[in-house]
Amino acid sequence: MRNIRRLGIGKGIDGKMSGSGSGCGYLLQIVYPACPQPELVMGLPPHSDFGLLTLLIQNEVGGLQIQRNGKWININPIPNSILVNTGDHLEIFTNGKYKSVLHRAAVNKVARISIGIASGPAMNATVGPAHSPLIQNETFPPLYVPMKFSEYVEMAD
Repeated sequence: MRNIRRLGIGKGIDGKMSGSGSGCGYLLQIVYPACPQPELVMGLPPHSDFGLLTLLIQNEVGGLQIQRNGKWININPIPNSILVNTGDHLEIFTNGKYKSVLHRAAVNKVARISIGIASGPAMNATVGPAHSPLIQNETFPPLYVPMKFSEYVEMAD
């Protein structure tokens, strides 16, 4: 809950986030081997992460791209940094205030390594917009129908 408040969306929330006591996390290591013709191959197709946040640690080889205004933008890695990617659950929880990031990974002529650490609620938790007047009210009605996180993950696949 403390991290939610740091994002400026925790005021007025009753202190209970669905599934916050027993969330799920994933650790994913992806090695993109060197490719002699990277313009002919896609490393990872466009997708969004279904959890709350994803932390990404990568070597100094570029390849991550995000979509903005219909165009793919290269995200050049910053040495010794951790990239934070917003996921679908954060978009749902904030009723669209924070958007999930559509991204993909390209391959290069040299090997690229990325390690992703994703977080989300428990699979049996109900996810939906936070019950807060800052998130949903007469001006901003709920944009998402609450559902079990496991149902959302199946639907998103």
